[in-house]
Amino acid sequence: MGALQYVVEGGRRLSGTIRPSGNKNAALPIVAASLLCEHPVILENVPRIRDVEILVELVKSVGASVDWKARNTLHIHAKTVKSAELDPELCRRIRASILLAAPLLARSGEVELPPPGGDVIGRRRLDTHFLALERLGVMFELEDSFHLSTAGLRGADVFLDEPSVTATENAVTAAAAARGTTVLRNAACEPHVQDLCHFLVALGSEIDGIGTNKLTIQGGRTLHGATHRIGPDHIEVGSFIALAAVTGSELRIADAGIEHLRSTLLGFARLGLSCIIDGADLVVPAEQQKVIQSDMGGHVPKLEDQPWPAFPGDTMSSALVTATQCTGLILIHEKMFESRLFFVDKLVGMGARIVLCDPHRALVAGPSRLRAATLESPDIRAGMAMLTAALSADGESQINNVAQIERGYERIDERLNALGANIQRVEDRRSK
Repeated sequence: MGALQYVVEGGRRLSGTIRPSGNKNAALPIVAASLLCEHPVILENVPRIRDVEILVELVKSVGASVDWKARNTLHIHAKTVKSAELDPELCRRIRASILLAAPLLARSGEVELPPPGGDVIGRRRLDTHFLALERLGVMFELEDSFHLSTAGLRGADVFLDEPSVTATENAVTAAAAARGTTVLRNAACEPHVQDLCHFLVALGSEIDGIGTNKLTIQGGRTLHGATHRIGPDHIEVGSFIALAAVTGSELRIADAGIEHLRSTLLGFARLGLSCIIDGADLVVPAEQQKVIQSDMGGHVPKLEDQPWPAFPGDTMSSALVTATQCTGLILIHEKMFESRLFFVDKLVGMGARIVLCDPHRALVAGPSRLRAATLESPDIRAGMAMLTAALSADGESQINNVAQIERGYERIDERLNALGANIQRVEDRRSK
């Protein structure tokens, strides 16, 4: 089947239990870091999505043996790793290809890396990666592709010029293979960064400060094989909270990773949503106030993203759609990427009352009755937000370019249909 569309019947209430997939942004660096080890590695709860599948192909291309032993269980054995030029077309399709830099440098001493791709949500710097790797003993040349080489990775005191998630992951992976001690300051500490660190520890690395912005890595340890389970995706949990809210549904989110949801729950509470923690599960009741909580003195409140542990940037698109169905006025301030909010014109076309103040800020007044529309998914998170809007709208919507959504959400149509949604995954009608 070629290009795909979703045909979505809106206005249906959902019910039941849904389990979040393994964290995409943990699976990608962990799959890449598996190349550090010469022994077999077993990864469980790996999301079977396009981005992971592409990275698996890149890992195979450098000589590793990779097999899916079950739908979400991946066996990787990098007994030998060859220095090879990575497929430019595959690299252009995912940003995570940059994560191969550290393990390939550790195993073969050099790598020719084509420019990575990924979501079109604004400029995404690579400078931090190269500055960190340079401190760890890497030389690089930047032309049409990135040529990186090292005579041997060595520990260092590294201050990241921004708390970039992928740069932190590259630096941690390189430091685990480097001789000596590395202190990594201003590190990102998102749940997926923590998961990578726990994986490296399972292989035999020694890392202190996991979950903080200062990591101390004792490098050069002998690594052995391990079995590691990827943690639940807290971004997917945020998407399901939004979905329950806008469709007026009660949903139970099983094994939700409660310990990583504080900022997410606080952000949705500002929109007038309450959730119930029931052991390892999160329950979103159908009956919700959905009244936006004004700041003290009646001032217009603001929901903004910031580096972890603040409200996650990848949840902002879903939160914005939720705000369209809540009573009141709120400023959505997307600080991280200057193009993430550009999908709001589609929501306005559906009937939402939104003023896009500038590339980073949108003023949302709700509630608005949404009507069906033909939509285009520009990136993973905006695509999921549009699907959420379509499920709450009156009528039948059509979402194009759903390959973007499926890069990050595994079998999302099947999983939501099991809750009572009506999503048909069809061949792109525009090609007829």
